[in-house]
Amino acid sequence: MSLRRTSTVVVGAGAYGLGMSHALSDLGIDHLLLERGPSGDAWRSRRWQSLRLLTPNWANGLPGAPYAGPDPDGFMAAAAFADSLDSYRHRIAAPVQSGIYVTGVEQRAGGFELATTRGPIHCRSLVAATGACGTAIRPPLADALPESVTQLTPADYSAPSDLPAGTVLIVGASASGVQLAREIQSSGRQVVLAVGRHIRLPRRYRDRDIYWWLDAVGAMDERFDRVEDLHRARRAPSPQLSGGPGAVDLTALRALGVELVGRLMEIRGRHALFSGGLTHQCAAADAKLTLLLSRFDDHAARDMAGSDLPEPLRLPPVLPPQTPRLEIDLEAGEIGSVIWATGYRPALDWLTLPVADRRGRLAHTGGVVDGVPGLYLLGLPFLRRRRSGLISGIGPDCADLANHIATRLAASRAA
Repeated sequence: MSLRRTSTVVVGAGAYGLGMSHALSDLGIDHLLLERGPSGDAWRSRRWQSLRLLTPNWANGLPGAPYAGPDPDGFMAAAAFADSLDSYRHRIAAPVQSGIYVTGVEQRAGGFELATTRGPIHCRSLVAATGACGTAIRPPLADALPESVTQLTPADYSAPSDLPAGTVLIVGASASGVQLAREIQSSGRQVVLAVGRHIRLPRRYRDRDIYWWLDAVGAMDERFDRVEDLHRARRAPSPQLSGGPGAVDLTALRALGVELVGRLMEIRGRHALFSGGLTHQCAAADAKLTLLLSRFDDHAARDMAGSDLPEPLRLPPVLPPQTPRLEIDLEAGEIGSVIWATGYRPALDWLTLPVADRRGRLAHTGGVVDGVPGLYLLGLPFLRRRRSGLISGIGPDCADLANHIATRLAASRAA
């Protein structure tokens, strides 16, 4: 096949890929978007049935297309968001080529050559916009799980009815873990939730959504180059929220009957062993929440005088079990399945270039890959600002990197 050429290739035509297409088009930069399936396919095929976005609809506008529906304070279903991406793709006339797999990338003079299932493509700039949630993580200790116990990830889970009989052990108490714990426990199944480091947030505070407050105090626009420990910030767990009313924090889950245990430390033989630090993890999350709510209250007192806000309040601290279990016999018949809600990693197996540091972390400065001129990353947590990774972060991040691409292309032409 003949070699195709374009200024910029964007791999991934999901929300971030389409946002980058919008930004590149605004700057008059010719480009292609390569996508394995339909736009937003992951939101349909790799999410559980009841999932809704964690951010309210008013925060889910795409670049050049703010939310204009009838329910700004509602929470969009994952499938509905996938449909909105497909509509957005046509609205901006994004040059998407679907059904193309990138199998490798090599640096060439003046850019990159991509090997694809439809022949080679040469570009001067390359954007990896496949996002942060390409592959659900199964930790190494998953290999030690007895064969009698079914194991899956949130990407495999669809509904409680699909799980085998027995108690469900969910490992991880961030957004996915607590949402699944509530859904499965509410279906009549017993859930044991293994809790490590987590972020406790209320869905609403003083009659405003929590993301309204985070925007109001400027927390979501904190920049990557102003954070003391950026690597830690990028590894922060997703907050214990669900799309819609109702709490999913540990207090609410205990009230439903979910059993809380500490962090899963080891599977030794037939036994799962848990940390004894559950009380400490809960207290740490409560302390951080108190500091954050105080920041909101200070903002309200300083900048919202006269507003009809309810009085400040504090959530009661989480009270974990006095003597949580430290081990469970996995072959005693109690545990029927384990759900590894232990996070995701980007699916960058196609990117056959040196993009990781010696610790295996993606090496980039605000999405500009270190040591590989013309290579960019999009859709990762805290890429350029704290809202990176959220839908509201698409526009700012794409605009920044599109401007960087334009400047580099202009300098190259001038040279």
